[in-house]
Amino acid sequence: MNAGSDPVVIISAARTAIGSFNGALSTVPVHNLGTTVIKEVLQRAKVAPEEVSEVIFGHVLTAGCGQNPTRQASVGAGIPYSVPAWSCQMICGSGLKAVCLAAQSIAMGDSTIVVAGGMENMSKAPHLAHLRSGVKMGEVPLADSILCDGLTDAFHNYHMGITAENVAKKWQVSREAQDKVAVVSQNRAEHAQKAGHFDKEIVPVHVSSRKGLTEVKIDEFPRHGSNLEAMSKLKPYFLTDGTGTVTPANASVQGFTEKKKKTL
Repeated sequence: MNAGSDPVVIISAARTAIGSFNGALSTVPVHNLGTTVIKEVLQRAKVAPEEVSEVIFGHVLTAGCGQNPTRQASVGAGIPYSVPAWSCQMICGSGLKAVCLAAQSIAMGDSTIVVAGGMENMSKAPHLAHLRSGVKMGEVPLADSILCDGLTDAFHNYHMGITAENVAKKWQVSREAQDKVAVVSQNRAEHAQKAGHFDKEIVPVHVSSRKGLTEVKIDEFPRHGSNLEAMSKLKPYFLTDGTGTVTPANASVQGFTEKKKKTL
């Protein structure tokens, strides 16, 4: 994006490892993950915390995280209390939208240096119960905040996986085609991980446990050794009436351009 003759640029980028559900990072509060990354990007860019004009993070599952988790992450990284820090919510596009908002803020002259990105810890998302009026008798149903606040369409009341099925049907994307793309994606991720291509972008997170501190710096998500034969045997997860094509394997593909990757 250009601000007249002065283009808006990204001067530093980093991320934590991608943890699996209930995996190595599952006990770490989301704002601590954010703090870790903010500290690292400032250090890499040689920017002092007090030079930051604003902090914008995408964050979807905020239930139980306390007031303004982005501000918690910002203050934890040493950025002064006087610096505005806030979250935007656009479901899966939240982190990228935060980067767009940062660019707009700089382009408009409202800010000079903005820290932007996204943070999430789905493993710590709570189950919810409405008990304001009390319960005199009977069981209390719990709602999974991952589903009700993140993965369930608010207008049609169905899972995002059903949307994937709808898109596959509309554009006639077969199960075989999805599996082939998924295998290639997993194999490429495995190769890149083993070759160390992700190492520079990952900042280690130290996790406390009964055994002491554990350093987490490797993505848990890529499934090594993925192959088409094994993947084709998986049953569709969202539609079980014989028409489904989306499985846990072929639904777990991450694709983006090189330019977009640098904003994540």
